Amino acid sequence: MLPTQRGSFRLFRFAGVQVYLHWSWLAVALIEINMRTRQYGSVVWNVLEYVSLFGIVLMHEFGHALACRQVGGKAEQIILWPLGGVAYVAPPPRPGATLWSIAAGPLVNVALAPVLTTLLLLARQSNMPEALPDAYHFIQAVCYLNFVLLIFNLLPIYPLDGGQIFRALLWFVFGRARSLAVTAVVGFIGVAGLLLIAVFTRSIWLGVIAVFILLNCWRGLLEARLLARIAKLPRREGFTCPVCHEHPVLGPFWRCARCLKPFDTFETKAVCPHCATAFPTTRCFDCGNSRPMSEWSAAPPVVG
Repeated sequence: MLPTQRGSFRLFRFAGVQVYLHWSWLAVALIEINMRTRQYGSVVWNVLEYVSLFGIVLMHEFGHALACRQVGGKAEQIILWPLGGVAYVAPPPRPGATLWSIAAGPLVNVALAPVLTTLLLLARQSNMPEALPDAYHFIQAVCYLNFVLLIFNLLPIYPLDGGQIFRALLWFVFGRARSLAVTAVVGFIGVAGLLLIAVFTRSIWLGVIAVFILLNCWRGLLEARLLARIAKLPRREGFTCPVCHEHPVLGPFWRCARCLKPFDTFETKAVCPHCATAFPTTRCFDCGNSRPMSEWSAAPPVVG
C-alpha cells in the first residue's frame, strides 16, 4: 500500500534522512508532462513545473522527518512516488509527539504560501505576463499547486495529514487505539465522498487516491484492533522499553526467526528456548522499536 526501497532509486542523503525516488514516478512524470504540453510554449516549462511540484512535496516530507526527530522519534527515509511522498516516521507513542510530527508537514506549505504569493503578485505587477508568459504561468502554477497540496492534505481523512492530526487530537481524550479506530471510520466516509467526486468528474487520479486511502483506512482499523488487544494484556514488571518506557507484555508473544516457535523473550534473556538462537535486540509491541535486552533492563521507569 506504500512504496518501499524495492524499485526505488537512491537520490541523496540530507540531515540523516535518505531520499529515494520510486520508478513509477518517472513513468507517471512522462505521461503527465506529455498531457500538459499545451500549457507552455516549450516542454521545458512542463518539466520544471513537475519537478517543482515534487520539490514542494519533498520539503513537506522533510518537515515531518525533522519534526519527528525533534521529539525523539525515528525518521531515516523519504520515498517520492506518483501520489506524492512518504516520510517513514516513527515518533514516540505519545499524542503530543505524534501531533507535532504530522503537523510540521503542512506547516511547510503554510510557510511557502506567502513567499509564493508575493512572488506571483510581483510578477503580475511587472510586465511578465506579456513579456514572459511561460515564466508567469509557471510561477502561477507552482503557487496554485502549493495551495492545493495544503488544502488536500488537511482533509480529515486518514492517512492524510489532516486525518492523522485529527487522530492525534482524539488520542488525548480517547487513547491510542480508540482514536485510530474512530479516525479510520471517518476515513471510510471521506473515501466514499472522494469516490463520488472521482466518478462525477471522471478523474482517474482521484479514484486511485481514493482506493489508496481506502486500503490504508482498513489497515488503520486492523491496527487499532491490535493495539486494543495489546493494551489489555498483562505486563511484565522489572523491564521497561528504553524508547516509550512501557512495560513489555507478559507471555510467549515473540516468534523465533529460525525455528518459528513462540517464546517469552524476557524469560529467556532474548534466547530461543527451542533452538538456542540468541537475538541481539528485542522489539517493543507498543512503539515498534527494537533495543538490546541490556537497555530494557537498565531503562528507568517514567515518573509523572
